[in-house]
Amino acid sequence: MATDIQTTRYGTREWLDDGCPPPLAVNVRDGSVMVYVPAGEFEMGDGRDTDYLNYLKHRVHLTAYWIGVYAVTNAQYLRFVEATGHRVPDEDYLGQAIWSGQSFPPEKAEHPVVCVSWDDAVAYANWAGGALPSEAQWEKAARGPAGLIYPWGNAWDARRCRHDENKGNETTCPVSGYPGGVCGYGTYNQSGNVWEWCADWYGSDYYGKSPVRDPRGPEGGWGRVYRGGSWWHVAPEKGCRGACRGWNDPRDRFNYLGFRLVRPASPSLPS
Repeated sequence: MATDIQTTRYGTREWLDDGCPPPLAVNVRDGSVMVYVPAGEFEMGDGRDTDYLNYLKHRVHLTAYWIGVYAVTNAQYLRFVEATGHRVPDEDYLGQAIWSGQSFPPEKAEHPVVCVSWDDAVAYANWAGGALPSEAQWEKAARGPAGLIYPWGNAWDARRCRHDENKGNETTCPVSGYPGGVCGYGTYNQSGNVWEWCADWYGSDYYGKSPVRDPRGPEGGWGRVYRGGSWWHVAPEKGCRGACRGWNDPRDRFNYLGFRLVRPASPSLPS
């Protein structure tokens, strides 16, 4: 295990086959809390959309990995900006960015950072020693060990995440919000709050030809994938499904689009 990952155990999550809850780790560089997702197969896609190829059910085998329990926050992103001089997320194509220079409202410190392009997210991930999740890694974590439609179960429950129909006058919520929507592995807000960039290029027919083991998406394209639904989008029952796919130009910056990190797991976990 890399020396910049520190392991711990806390919280209530579904248990692994050995009777223990999935271990948690702290990524030392940026403070991201990460949960271990074990190696194995899962069924990706759900076949519930009329665009059959886009949601084609197929089996995927993933190598074990760590994924962020929470999306990256404004407070974390500020540390990255201060350390690297990277541009601040003060530009939104909808004109609603909350950053002004290197500052943002204090009450937004633990909200997910938004108005970041795919390239901004990759730059942060490189600085933090991680990466953006592949579509497959993101979906496996969101659907949990049981492969559920939503992080909490197979039935839509509007009370369990932040979306267009319950946001009121707000936009995002803190990354630890809506604990009733935590997935089986222990991640928060993989349904609703903000869409999250993934590493993959988007391909509408990719599911029909992707490799079984550790798929990484098409070799090229015009849009990068995002996942999870958000506070902004209507029809949350569809958009907040674990299998729902979206895509944007990787240069786009919107106030409903953020990200979380993954890191590879070593062959054996520290005790």
